[in-house]
Amino acid sequence: MRDLGEFALIARINAGREQGPAVQLGPGDDAAVLAAVRGRYVVSTDMLIEDRHFRLDWSGPADIGRKAIAQNAADIYAMGAEPVGYVVGLGVPERTPVDFVTAFADGLWSEAARAGGSIAGGDIVRSPHLVISVTAFGDPLGEQPVTRSGARAGGILAIAGRPGRSAAGYAVLAGGHSMESYPGADTAVAAHRAPRPPYDLVRTAMAGDHPPVALTDISDGLLADLGHLSESSGVAIDVRSAVLRDTALEELAGSLEADARQWILTGGEDHVFAGVWPPGSVPPPGWTVIGGIEAGRGVTVDGVRYSGPQGWEAFSGTDSAKPDHSR
Repeated sequence: MRDLGEFALIARINAGREQGPAVQLGPGDDAAVLAAVRGRYVVSTDMLIEDRHFRLDWSGPADIGRKAIAQNAADIYAMGAEPVGYVVGLGVPERTPVDFVTAFADGLWSEAARAGGSIAGGDIVRSPHLVISVTAFGDPLGEQPVTRSGARAGGILAIAGRPGRSAAGYAVLAGGHSMESYPGADTAVAAHRAPRPPYDLVRTAMAGDHPPVALTDISDGLLADLGHLSESSGVAIDVRSAVLRDTALEELAGSLEADARQWILTGGEDHVFAGVWPPGSVPPPGWTVIGGIEAGRGVTVDGVRYSGPQGWEAFSGTDSAKPDHSR
């Protein structure tokens, strides 16, 4: 990094990249220019910090890049929108190999290709630790963005994707377990290193005759994020845990003497999606009905309040699946 320099590095990681149609001016000027197709953007920003959100002895640079885009793109889709562009801030130690940064950039672009949009610009600075900040810009897939506040009593709760796998992967890595020794461990570890949100299922849902009236992505934990939806909508949510059972996770949890139910309900970082449909609606294929919306407040599991932490809270240090230093 020190020998190459900032501008040569930027030129190298941008060489040969093709911008998406919404990016009218990409890297190389003082700022990027993006077209607001529907007259407004959905915007989200997330940060990742070394040894808190990822560990370099657990994840390679491409996986870190994919994760950085995935968690931002998932927030955009959770608003019923599709990403059109990203700007990336990168703080990196000066002795970092250039190949590390180019592999990280490859990961960014790889996940952007899955999610939609392209890397429109950003900044690189010297930092004592690896720090990443991504801002994503999205175009609504419908006439209006879909928020957490649209759920009403009688609604149907469904999810797209399988929660709990990132937490399981963390358990494998934190325990120093050999992936070859535990069936399903490799899948769980891959989900922890670089989650793969089911973006296509949100696109399908938004294109249907009866799109969801509320959406959220599961980043802090299923119960924690449903709690945010409950609070925003002013409703109660009951989750049917039997529908969420995952045989592969149960087998892995048994081998590790862990609790698969806890992974699923509180683990977080899978970036699967939860949506609410109006009464009488049928969620599209790929979405699994896991509960319902009722009058009241709060989240229950099989009619009972869940005992213990429900997910991650950044400043309380409360996390049922991961110790504070890992996030």
